[in-house]
Amino acid sequence: MSRPLVLGLTGSIGMGKSTVAAMFEGLGVPVFDADREVRRMQESGGSLVAATEAAFPGTTGPQGVVRPALGAKVFADAAALARLEAIVHPAVRDSRAAFLREHAGAPLVVFDIPLLFEKGASEEVDKVLVVSAAPELQRARVLAREGMNPERFSEILALQMPDREKRARADYVIDTGRTMAETEGEVRALVEKLASG
Repeated sequence: MSRPLVLGLTGSIGMGKSTVAAMFEGLGVPVFDADREVRRMQESGGSLVAATEAAFPGTTGPQGVVRPALGAKVFADAAALARLEAIVHPAVRDSRAAFLREHAGAPLVVFDIPLLFEKGASEEVDKVLVVSAAPELQRARVLAREGMNPERFSEILALQMPDREKRARADYVIDTGRTMAETEGEVRALVEKLASG
């Protein structure tokens, strides 16, 4: 049975990954957003709420997982983070497999996975697209976010594979440091190339 070509989309924080994912969706390409799926499963009634509360008491409430409370328990604790990942990652893998079955007739699907290389998910895709931009642009974008500061940005970067290494391992790289129209043109050209076989 044939299946779609699976393009893994990744990029470090502030590189424009969400913008590029939206461009793929705008062109009719099914996109599985790993972060969005985790948020859905952590909402009230979501499949991850009970297991999260059992492993990290006091981190859930009527609305589901209280992300700041959970983050405070796992962010600087490697063992706690590993426990959380053991809850989250298998559930996301199952959702990704269901998504692939649902879109089995599409020529191309995108898996939007922030830590694609770091968590070994590159084995689950056929090709990898890395979105990238100059370090100063990345920094400006991230520090403009609400609640972000240079220390937090540095901590997040430390958990991510360096951009140059991601680019070296990618099949395709899109520079999001240019105009939106130029970026969209690159995305469109890539969709045409990959969807045509």
